Amino acid sequence: MTPLETEIRAMIAQEGPMPLERYMALALGHPTLGYYMTRDPFGASGDFVTAPEISQMFGELLGLWAAEVWTMMGAPAPVRLVELGPGRGALIADALRAAAVAPAFRAAVSVELVETSPALRKRQAAALAGVGLPVAWRERLEDVPDGPMIVLANEFFDALPVRHYVRVGEGWRERLVGLGPDGALAFGVAPFAEPAIAVPAPEGAVMELSPIGHRVAATLARRLARDGGAALIVDYGHLRSGFGETLQAVRAHRYADPLRDVGEADLTAHVDFASLGEAARRAGAAVHGPIAQGALLRRLGLAQRAERLARGADEAGARAIAAATHRLAGAGADAMGELFKAVAFAHPDLPAPPGFETQGAPPA
Repeated sequence: MTPLETEIRAMIAQEGPMPLERYMALALGHPTLGYYMTRDPFGASGDFVTAPEISQMFGELLGLWAAEVWTMMGAPAPVRLVELGPGRGALIADALRAAAVAPAFRAAVSVELVETSPALRKRQAAALAGVGLPVAWRERLEDVPDGPMIVLANEFFDALPVRHYVRVGEGWRERLVGLGPDGALAFGVAPFAEPAIAVPAPEGAVMELSPIGHRVAATLARRLARDGGAALIVDYGHLRSGFGETLQAVRAHRYADPLRDVGEADLTAHVDFASLGEAARRAGAAVHGPIAQGALLRRLGLAQRAERLARGADEAGARAIAAATHRLAGAGADAMGELFKAVAFAHPDLPAPPGFETQGAPPA
């Protein structure tokens, strides 16, 4: 039993079962024992690999996307380049290196990293030590100073806590985390139905909601509508809302029990891009997409970038570049191209950002 599980069991014994949303928040973000607060979970030696660890091409293309958006905005100076959940700092470092082709953009940028983990802040500071730009860390998006901004968020929304409601009889009951007969953590449901939910569904159906994700999307949208700019959100999830649960735990690149190894395994849920976009739209932003990650990266020039990198590589390097290209944009269970989606929020007067132009269908 982990120290955090011991603490959560004691909380439940004293206060009663807690909503899944609170359990996830503690498991991931407890100030001293939470998963993200105590470790670097990324890469082959961690629990999972994200796109920036697969290849520099991902961050480079997003950096060029940001520079082009800045031009579309009218080249404001200064402009805040914000990343939500920057991981090890690989994405923003690659983005800034690629943006060197637009010196005026780099000169206008101040970097704002929204990160709560002390362990990851140290990794980010090391990754950005030589960028030659002002870098500031913020606890929340609301702490980023006013002004036009360009926001990148890769695998950020999937880590925000979710709520589950289960159809029981004639109503929806919230899923809770309590204690089983043996004293171990166990799922249950609230004793009474939630009166505000009246959606018809079969017995046992599960509704997965992300109120925290919606609040972040709305906050971001209001800022963009007020101050100008755009945000690019890339994550794994589904295009349409529906019933079903997607909560999962990952440890050492394997799926795990979400109620075990508390604080030592990652907890995530698929992003509902339809509802996320609707939250942003209601808050005043224009919403572009979502589209598949593979389609976005191809539109941004992934194949051309891979070809240029391969020209300067040996045979083994060229094979690695080809494998990374497939992993980022290909189809199938071994690739991110279709499972991961991308959506852009923008000021209503801004044209469709790169990759989200309305003409034509996304390339196959």
